Amino acid sequence: MTSLTLELQQVSVYYGNQAAIEQASLSVRAGELMALVGPSGCGKSSLLASINRMTDGIPGCRVSGTVLLGGDALSASQDAATLRRRIGMVFQQPNPFPLSIIDNLRFPLAEHGVPRRERDRRAEQVLRAVGLWEEVKGRLSQSALGLSGGQQQRLCIARALVLEPQVLLLDEPCSALDPVSSKVVEELIVSLKGRYTLLMVTHNLAQARRIADSVTVCWMQEGCGCVVESNACHLVFEHPSHPITAAYCAGAAG
Repeated sequence: MTSLTLELQQVSVYYGNQAAIEQASLSVRAGELMALVGPSGCGKSSLLASINRMTDGIPGCRVSGTVLLGGDALSASQDAATLRRRIGMVFQQPNPFPLSIIDNLRFPLAEHGVPRRERDRRAEQVLRAVGLWEEVKGRLSQSALGLSGGQQQRLCIARALVLEPQVLLLDEPCSALDPVSSKVVEELIVSLKGRYTLLMVTHNLAQARRIADSVTVCWMQEGCGCVVESNACHLVFEHPSHPITAAYCAGAAG
């Protein structure tokens, strides 16, 4: 699939009567990486999860606003499984299925009706894409839980990519990893630019500055998360338009 522009228009996420984030708007160009930054508790992860409706299973959670993919608004009535094939997600903590390495990739393909003869070809393709093939090709039938943390996270990225999404959401994908593994995963994410549209939550401002094409800054105001600035990466860090952004990027706030 071809990467597409991802746009959020006035998206709000509520848990009961409490707003996690309100009226959030941003636009990620096709094939680019946007970093979503801001202090803990300002609704970044809630906003990310709302995009492919991971919030559907949370009791009392409701989402308003519009999400557009390639200029077309996503319907709330659309089948969530079909949506998640187009918009994949990788979480902070590596979460491989308690299956073999190869079955972590065969399983989602089978669930989405990919013919059996295609599954192993696509599994090898994505394992090569994330740099895991040479490391695991001799033990594909072994449990994925035996992999290191960094390998598990790369497998989870491969599991998202095997369904050929147009957008990949990443919720602090490096924060649970050691520095060496974090560097490998970061380099992998950079290699995905161009082929996928990427929106990544990170608390690491240095990481955002290194790898992001654009940055959206979230903040807490009056007990609720909001977007205070969204712009090209160099503008956010070097010429911020909002005093909160200037203070946060300078380490004086947050």
